[in-house]
Amino acid sequence: MPPLEVSVIIPAYNSVRVIGEQLDALAAQEFVMDFEVLVCDNGSTDGLRDFIESRPTNPQMPVVWLDASAKPGASYARNVGIRSSKGDFLAFCDADDRVHPEWLQQLVLTADDADLISGAMETESINDPVVNSWRPLEPNAEPLEYSTFLPRMMSCNFGAWKRVCDAIGGFDESMSGAGEDVDFSWRAQLAGMSFKHQPKAVVAYRLRSTLRETWRQSKAYGESDVDLYIAYREYGFKRSTVKEVATQIVGLVLLNPLVPRRIARIPRGRWMIAAAALVGKLHGSWKRKVWYV
Repeated sequence: MPPLEVSVIIPAYNSVRVIGEQLDALAAQEFVMDFEVLVCDNGSTDGLRDFIESRPTNPQMPVVWLDASAKPGASYARNVGIRSSKGDFLAFCDADDRVHPEWLQQLVLTADDADLISGAMETESINDPVVNSWRPLEPNAEPLEYSTFLPRMMSCNFGAWKRVCDAIGGFDESMSGAGEDVDFSWRAQLAGMSFKHQPKAVVAYRLRSTLRETWRQSKAYGESDVDLYIAYREYGFKRSTVKEVATQIVGLVLLNPLVPRRIARIPRGRWMIAAAALVGKLHGSWKRKVWYV
């Protein structure tokens, strides 16, 4: 049976420029039930509260601004939303993306026989073509996963029963930068919760628009992988083999941006993503005094 109530949780920080597009997309959902939207403000200074509270009211989709500024980080903001939500079922998206019209309906329908549901991502409809070439994503038919461990969701597109969030204690707020969504996925599954992927629950994912931002994000992803390895190696999460690492390094050297484009045949941004992730893993390994690449 469908849940009695549904809440959509959006962590937000200085997102006035983009969140209106996401809220308009939520208002256009092909969903027969009423649902609330909780905008969890993690200390914005761009007038986000005024922007949210000045929007026209919609009784079928009330949008509520929540103060989530006591602690920096999207994990804390999402936990504020979880605690404040009225819904039996919670759907999560980000302020700078855009959900497709069937997104919420597909998550809720899939929740009939799953505790945690991941959705699919696409990048073509929301990004500049050049930026999209750096990290092109098409709606994935299967869940994302590390090759040596459990499937995972992305925090910008997933749904979960509130009882699941309560049972595992929500998001780990000690994980800063990245990796908190993978950790949430794995803790839930290791606690016996069922995981299912719904490829029809699609979100248009906004990529970082500059090479500097892309490098910073990808490096953070690499560092977070080290934290995940430390937390889950005893459960079977393995690092890459020496051969895999060597192949990656050789590829980065041979396809570096100094090589003529007609030979390398990959966009500079795509090379930077791979290089930054490797640098992040090396930096994280040095800081944590553990080897993970």
